[in-house]
Amino acid sequence: MRLSACLGSTGIVIAACWSLPAMAQVTTDAGTLDPARIERFFNQPGYSPYAAHDYPMRPLWGEIHLHTSWSADAIAGGTRVGPDEALRYARGQEITSSTGQQVRLSRPYDFMMVADHSDSLGVMNGVLDGDPNLLADATLKGWHDGMVAGGDAAMAVVMDMITLQGLGKLPVAITDRDVQMDMWRRMTGIVEAHNDPGSFTALIGYEWTSNFGGGNNLHRNVVYRDGKAKADMVRPMTTYDSDIPNRLWDWMAMYEEATGGRILAVPHNGNLSNGLMFALETPDGIPIDQAWVEARARWEPLFEVTQSKGTSEQHPSLAPADEFADFEIWDKGNLNVAPKAPGMIEFEYAREALKRGLKLEAEFGTNPFKFGLLGSTDDHTGVSSAEENNFWGKFPASEPGPERATGNAFDMDGRTVKDWQLGASGLTAVWAQENTRESIWDAMKRKEVYGTTGPRIGVRFFGGWDFVAEDARRREPALVGYGKGVPMGGDLHPAPEGAAAPSFLVAAIRDPFSGNLDRIQIVKGWVDAAGGMQEHVHDVVWSGDREPGADGKVPAVGDTVDVENATWTNSIGAPELIAVWQDPDFDPALRAFYYARVIEIPTPRWTAYDAAYFEGAEFPAEAPMTVTERAYTSPIWYTPG
Repeated sequence: MRLSACLGSTGIVIAACWSLPAMAQVTTDAGTLDPARIERFFNQPGYSPYAAHDYPMRPLWGEIHLHTSWSADAIAGGTRVGPDEALRYARGQEITSSTGQQVRLSRPYDFMMVADHSDSLGVMNGVLDGDPNLLADATLKGWHDGMVAGGDAAMAVVMDMITLQGLGKLPVAITDRDVQMDMWRRMTGIVEAHNDPGSFTALIGYEWTSNFGGGNNLHRNVVYRDGKAKADMVRPMTTYDSDIPNRLWDWMAMYEEATGGRILAVPHNGNLSNGLMFALETPDGIPIDQAWVEARARWEPLFEVTQSKGTSEQHPSLAPADEFADFEIWDKGNLNVAPKAPGMIEFEYAREALKRGLKLEAEFGTNPFKFGLLGSTDDHTGVSSAEENNFWGKFPASEPGPERATGNAFDMDGRTVKDWQLGASGLTAVWAQENTRESIWDAMKRKEVYGTTGPRIGVRFFGGWDFVAEDARRREPALVGYGKGVPMGGDLHPAPEGAAAPSFLVAAIRDPFSGNLDRIQIVKGWVDAAGGMQEHVHDVVWSGDREPGADGKVPAVGDTVDVENATWTNSIGAPELIAVWQDPDFDPALRAFYYARVIEIPTPRWTAYDAAYFEGAEFPAEAPMTVTERAYTSPIWYTPG
């Protein structure tokens, strides 16, 4: 099928055309290739290649990290949009933001999880309303006054909350367990009312918010496979119980044993943890051991690689040869903007952790950092916004308006992060068979997911031992992909006799609302024979007739952005890219991982849209006005033997 056959009269890609590549895995329960099923894939029992198969037709889009007025810091910062309105918005309805502006998504989500903080869930509504029992506490009275005053006073309350919570000194009046359980049951009732299997999935979940030591971000989103009946049986864990991640894993084990349900946890962007997210000891200084390694591997199959407070794929100082590593980097400090010490950054970024996981697997027999990648916003407005021309900020103070050109997103004793440093990121794509809690959760558990910085780029990524160039010329890459290999999030099967090196089939199609594609890269990480952690970023397919230079790098695609008018043209780049790539430096004795990174051509950043829309919005010269959006797939792993 030619691409032109997939375009409507307006040039928008028809969704059904991207569904063509999907096909179910041809493996047995033991994970080995099933010759009979392979034969069936290539010799269907009828004309339709899809009639006899159960497979994901398209990626389901959404996020699992949005805060509403039920989060203490969100309501303190001025958020008045609650979970009901947030879910209506995710389903495509127009709502009113906390600053009184009308807002709507360009396209509805397929799923959403409201991830309000379990600490003091919903209780700060009473503080704002002036509940005399709560305001008898001097700290809460001060918070009430700051929230009513709004502006900088309200944001000062937010920062004070983060500090006191990290130190375990929150007022007792808002930590009552019975109140928490009552609020949790109310929350699950709201979520349950929006769950519509087959049409829209409202996942139940919450954020466990460890700010160990005062602002060191060790947050996790806990995602339930279950509905209200099971979720209500056990009180969510809070940092009042413990702020050590392995204690959360103990709670998760207890939940599953008590209810028969299923849950998983997703660590946040590690860039604000000040070296703790992927450290080799627990936050309280205990070296990791076998039990720790196995527990983390079991409970945390995913990692949030990108969100509004920066992208945590890789830091440019750790990968100077990677020209795309310097993307929406927040590296000043932790949530309190407490500065980083030397050596912290290498324990905060996903690619470093994926490499370190290979080393730990050699030592413990289990890889604790064998995670897939996804994106979410972490917006605290009740408005999930990952679109550059529809970005609603982190807190209400950062919602659209001329003042956010120079405003502060965070300010702790003069240590600031500016509003313009916020990123309109990100989203999660899930390859699930059905739009249900069970199917989406199962895809997350097996890591058949990927994250983007906002655009809905379609991506397929498969690894195997006998992909050939001809496979990239088929119009059904997933038919070949599942037939010959494993999808993103999987493990390469043992090499067949005579296999030289693994090969990978990767395909991407642009978001019809966004820019063309510049290139697809495959990022390889491995541990060499001496135990050193290595990486290499390979350009595997790109648009146009560019040729790699003497350094092996493909030249930049160009830039068509008209910053003044916040627009661009898709006269460069490609609407779709597909290739088969074989690792040229494969050593069968060395552990390795591979993931795909899809890069768009430059498009206007939200700052450019603001500058064009708001009269008097003058951003500083250092504020970026363009953005190169991208997608990150979950890795595929190779293990010797």
